[in-house]
Amino acid sequence: MASPVDDLLAALPAGRVYTDPDLLTAHSRDEADLCDAGTPLALVRPQDTAEVAAAVRVAAAHGIPVVPQGARTGLAGGANAVDGALVVSLTGLNRILDIDPGERIAVVQPGVVNAELRRAVAKEGLYYPPDPGSWESSTIGGNVSTDAGGMCCVKYGVTSEYVLGLEVVLADGEVLRCGRRTVKGVAGYDLTRLFVGAEGTLGIITEITVRLRPAAEPALTLVAVYPDLPAAGRAVSAVTAGGHVPSMLELLDRTHLRAIEAHRPMGLDTGAAAMLLIAADTGDRAAADLERIAACCREAGASELYVAGDAAEAEALTAARRLAHPAMEQLAREAFPGGRGGLVVDDVAVPRSRIVDLVTGVEEIAARHDVLVGMVGHAGDGNLHPVIVVDRADPSSVDRGRVVFDEIMRLGLSLGGTCTGEHGVGLLKRDWLAHELGATGVRVHRALKAALDPAGILNPGKVIAPR
Repeated sequence: MASPVDDLLAALPAGRVYTDPDLLTAHSRDEADLCDAGTPLALVRPQDTAEVAAAVRVAAAHGIPVVPQGARTGLAGGANAVDGALVVSLTGLNRILDIDPGERIAVVQPGVVNAELRRAVAKEGLYYPPDPGSWESSTIGGNVSTDAGGMCCVKYGVTSEYVLGLEVVLADGEVLRCGRRTVKGVAGYDLTRLFVGAEGTLGIITEITVRLRPAAEPALTLVAVYPDLPAAGRAVSAVTAGGHVPSMLELLDRTHLRAIEAHRPMGLDTGAAAMLLIAADTGDRAAADLERIAACCREAGASELYVAGDAAEAEALTAARRLAHPAMEQLAREAFPGGRGGLVVDDVAVPRSRIVDLVTGVEEIAARHDVLVGMVGHAGDGNLHPVIVVDRADPSSVDRGRVVFDEIMRLGLSLGGTCTGEHGVGLLKRDWLAHELGATGVRVHRALKAALDPAGILNPGKVIAPR
């Protein structure tokens, strides 16, 4: 019998199959720290759905694992390889196939970068809202696979609310089309939603039909500065309880403000304990809307409030927020030189009324274990990202980091929250998902996995642990 690599070479055009060790190492993992990754058998870079299906059929015939990957910007280990796996990189499926302004939809391949889609539809007076922090590099396929969110989701919602239809390669190499192009459609089981957020464990997405919105009206941006984190949390709760609907409501703590300013100086207030970045994209109504929101911020104890003077300043503030992760990576490198600095990124979402309890609890956990934890996130969604800084070369630092991660997860669930708001489960939060779901929820997940992937070859070990 021919080897899997020989069969792949026979089934696919030249230049699609790679076994170079350095290339395999580069494609062995995503950006999540402290998640295990194996050594792939081979890397495939297909250019269309037929080639993805051919690669999966070879893998199925040999019983080898298949790990789909996009840009590998994930933070939960969802794209990490396992030993002997076939890694299928979908970055070559990178075409925008159709933009239909009349129907307000776009049809794209999974390798299209989020920002490229947003810019393309903007030329038609349309708007694709989901905007993860990695929007300039993360792909739509990866966004769909993790049900990614972003800064605009406080008003516009997460990726799943924009996915109308999918083309998916199943575990046996068959191709399934599900969903629709129509505004309404309720025929049959909602298979589209089933694959969104499944992280490649049920099928490999090769085409996506997304819903678009009319372009947003011009926005104004408000900055609220606070002397302590709980005060900022109280402001978030007050804004949402007051019925206000900002298009952005982001929180950055002192650690992040200092890290961003060190990474790219722009005059941020590094003495503040926290800053809220709030926008209203309601055109002529934005000033009045922000004034009502500012009143909530002022009542909660803001030490300073100011509105960005123009669009350029507002964009600079938004860009500063997008720098949070690379800035913290720089902080970790400088704190622990020689490649020792690592980040473990939490992704807890709680009811917005419990934001104060979450930030207070995280501060207490970090202090008790003497671990640096910065907090940033989509506060308007109740979704925060405590970022844990560890020394990879120091086992005690890594152990304390893991303890802090687990305690934050436990805190989030105790507040009525969830273990992930937008980053997905991957390997990092698999055990906590099981805790959140309970025994019956785990059983149903495993039953769905077994029905669609009976041999268990699709992204094994991610989301739900095998029996």
